[in-house]
Amino acid sequence: MVGAPPVCKFGWKAPGFALPGVDGRRYRYQDIAGPKGTLVMFICNHCPYVLKALDRIIRDAAELTALGIGVVAISANDAEAYPQDGFAQMKALATERGFAFPYLYDESQGVARAYGAACTPDFFGFDASGGLQYRGRLEGPQPQAGLAEPRRELYEALKQVAKTGHGPREQFPAMGCSIKWKAG
Repeated sequence: MVGAPPVCKFGWKAPGFALPGVDGRRYRYQDIAGPKGTLVMFICNHCPYVLKALDRIIRDAAELTALGIGVVAISANDAEAYPQDGFAQMKALATERGFAFPYLYDESQGVARAYGAACTPDFFGFDASGGLQYRGRLEGPQPQAGLAEPRRELYEALKQVAKTGHGPREQFPAMGCSIKWKAG
């Protein structure tokens, strides 16, 4: 099932969290926050949208970190219904792909609900004070065959946040697989 979240609610404050990471540490929002802003990504292991974009997500995360943006990925999918999204599988993916950012598990799904996460991937870009400045997609539409890569909308938006504290006014919602919520 494909999901698309709403666009940015400028200034909305990042909810706090305390979640376990695949590296054995527990992380809070404050531990992740960068001096110029913070990117909170909701991803998972099995989503074809995430898997197709993972190299670009990893690239953009590294480049944003260098600009002073803190980066974290959170998986909130129901691992009972989707075992490939379980904690052990998350750890394996992070190791295999060399994640340079914490990959956290939201088993209760409370953090995903607090953020209003709708799909994987879903991107939330915050300014240095924790106010939302970007809620959009990773990149623009695929260009015509043989042309340049798609526009790096997430990277450009968070680069702008790092420089000015403000995100772009024009933003397009992310699209991906819906979060796999637990029944009941």
